[in-house]
Amino acid sequence: MSEESYPQKELCKQKGIRQAENELVTLIQDALDKTNYGDLEESQFRNLVRVSDTTESAEVIKNFIRYQVGRDKKWGKGKGSLAERIIVDIDNNIKKNSQAIAECCQADYKPIWLELIRRYLGARHLKYLRDGDKP
Repeated sequence: MSEESYPQKELCKQKGIRQAENELVTLIQDALDKTNYGDLEESQFRNLVRVSDTTESAEVIKNFIRYQVGRDKKWGKGKGSLAERIIVDIDNNIKKNSQAIAECCQADYKPIWLELIRRYLGARHLKYLRDGDKP
């Protein structure tokens, strides 16, 4: 790879990631609004965000979600649960977006996929749902 093409690829990837943000926020809002889960606390969701920030593996993130489901019912269980929806979004919508960005930028999709997952999980809709309509 030439010296000049690396910065251009990075700019292309960053632009694609920024352009995907609106859809990512919509996906997580929809997941939080339309799935079943218990009294999920912000701190529990932040722990998931922390895991996503400290790994380079989508499988580690999904494994953490499954671990949380095994611990309690706050993430929901089975079909229609928040946990299942997040994993489906990671494996389908988010992965497809990352592959499209990677193809356009001629780059590896995995680092883009992880960045999109992090941005998806970084949405702040849960705080609104828990406290947004309180005086």
